Amino acid sequence: MPIQLFPAADRGHGTYGWLDTWHHFSFANYFNPLREKYGVLRVLNDDTLEGGTGFNEHPHQNMEIISIPTEGALEHLDSMGNSTVIHCGEMQIMSAGTGILHSEFNHSGTEQTKFFQIWIFPKKKNIIPCYDQKKIASPLPNVFQTLVSPENDSDTLFINQDAWLSRAFISSRGEVAYHKHLPGNGIFLFIISGETLVSGQTLKSRDAIGITDEDEIQAKGIVDSDVLLIEVPMQ
Repeated sequence: MPIQLFPAADRGHGTYGWLDTWHHFSFANYFNPLREKYGVLRVLNDDTLEGGTGFNEHPHQNMEIISIPTEGALEHLDSMGNSTVIHCGEMQIMSAGTGILHSEFNHSGTEQTKFFQIWIFPKKKNIIPCYDQKKIASPLPNVFQTLVSPENDSDTLFINQDAWLSRAFISSRGEVAYHKHLPGNGIFLFIISGETLVSGQTLKSRDAIGITDEDEIQAKGIVDSDVLLIEVPMQ
């Protein structure tokens, strides 16, 4: 399917007192056979953690896991010995590889923490687990800033997959182009906030679109918008 729409209203939703979570793809108690993944993109969760709460230690294996706080901060602890705090303006990536245990908790005992949790199937399985964290450079308006890539680049976090994750802040009536790195990859574009026109579709906050048949897309801001773009192999 060349273009797929992923409306915010169609997402799965779970409320557990300590956690409010929205799922673009089947996850936990939410199952939709039409929303199991997008290529190798398996999870895009929109999570809100109450103060003093979080995810207790649990295992992962053969998955690339990215966390991006948008409000508050996350405490990360894992079986490799990493003990860090991920603040807004930072992001982390963890290659679970042969297996890892980790926990994530709200760094605040009283204030909410909000973050995006992204899982991508790896290119190579059973690698040695690894972890990295990086401060995101101050963005320029109307430019896609590459945050994650398969290249050992000091400006990006490394991912064990032919995938790229980029973010753009598009001004009202501004426009930004994105050109795919690899033919055959798909583009999954997610509106964090605002309203944006992409491939003839008007997308609002938390809407997403998947595009496979265009090597380059144009995103036009209807109002000021914060946009996350994930380019992934489709098989």
